Amino acid sequence: MRVNQLGYVPNRKKRAVSVDPSTTPLRWELRDSAGAVVAEGETSVFGDDDASGDHLHGVDFSAFTTPGAGYTLRVGTQVSHPFAVDEAIYRQLRYDALAYFYHNRSGTPIEAAYVGEAHARPAGHVGVAPNRGDTEVPCAPGTDCSYTLDVAGGWYDAGDHGKYVVNGGISVWTLMYLYERTQHLGGSIDRLADGTSNIPEHGNGIPDILDEARWEMEFLLKMQVPDGEPLAGMVHHKIHDDSWTGLPMRPDQDPKQRVLRPPSTAATLNLAAAAAQSARVWEAFDAAFAARCLRAAERTWQAALANPAVYAPASDSEGGGAYNDENVSDEFYWAAAELYATTGDAEYEAFLRQSPHFLAVSTMTWGSTQALGTLTLATAPNNLPKNDQDRARKNIAEAATAFVATLNRQGYRVPFAPAGDGKY
Repeated sequence: MRVNQLGYVPNRKKRAVSVDPSTTPLRWELRDSAGAVVAEGETSVFGDDDASGDHLHGVDFSAFTTPGAGYTLRVGTQVSHPFAVDEAIYRQLRYDALAYFYHNRSGTPIEAAYVGEAHARPAGHVGVAPNRGDTEVPCAPGTDCSYTLDVAGGWYDAGDHGKYVVNGGISVWTLMYLYERTQHLGGSIDRLADGTSNIPEHGNGIPDILDEARWEMEFLLKMQVPDGEPLAGMVHHKIHDDSWTGLPMRPDQDPKQRVLRPPSTAATLNLAAAAAQSARVWEAFDAAFAARCLRAAERTWQAALANPAVYAPASDSEGGGAYNDENVSDEFYWAAAELYATTGDAEYEAFLRQSPHFLAVSTMTWGSTQALGTLTLATAPNNLPKNDQDRARKNIAEAATAFVATLNRQGYRVPFAPAGDGKY
């Protein structure tokens, strides 16, 4: 019996899934914490789910709206995990999700005061043995570069000790976009205020979500190729170990040599976009940092225009993921959108209008950033005519409708359709 074991909001949809081979509807019961039946009905037969191979029944108990805890859903002998019906059930979710980023910080101790004793750890990659450190990282052998960079800080990737600009760019954007969206579309900005997250910076007068984004933004800025070097203004694609470490291994125990991998156009445009967004978001809190970000955004934009086809190769996967991307037209569009929203310069509007991605929306991933630009143009104050902004919002709504249609075709209501082999 598959339910949302956290719970449901009283006046919203409440759906569950039963795995059962029956080809006819089955009776379901909703019971309260005392075991009394408080709602009942029949399942709808979904049938075989291609992605999972399960034969599924749907349960819709949306009509039940009484708040409480300890509810269970039953179909035959199947009994669900207990769950709640509560108006506030998801309010903590944003803070729990944001806490992930502090756990993944590099170059600083992860302190028990913020994560608990079980998850605390020493700082990783600060040059304390056995670490080699991230404060003076050389270019990888054979990459035709002789300088070193201090690239300490930032966030580790999801499953290794690498730090990747194209992953960091979309992640920083997501946090700052959440702040901007709440600010401009009428949400409660107080829920993102200083002191709402359990991180070391709380109490500094700056919204915690922006403090967390800045931790990565400072790292991204460090990944630029220095002036006077070939490809100056471009951005290194990633930094990681020269060979794979065993998992699981705490970051502070990693003994491998850290290396800079070559610059790429994709990484350069990620910094241009994220830095342009940072410039406008941070203007109200730290004008000097905002100005620094804007300078970096404009510098990297020009570097990308001068080097539009420098790609990270798929073969660059020793010690870290390749994250290769040979179509960066969407990154160009995203960066131009952020720069236009921040500066209003005609140069960026002209680039946007000739882009095949103008106001379009697609699935968002680290390698597909078209929607990020359109979301910014639909949300952040900018000088596009109203009909263009309305078109952007219409395209976003149509994309959301398409995701819902896909979700309704999936037995487990996943908003992504599997490929022909049933795999995602």
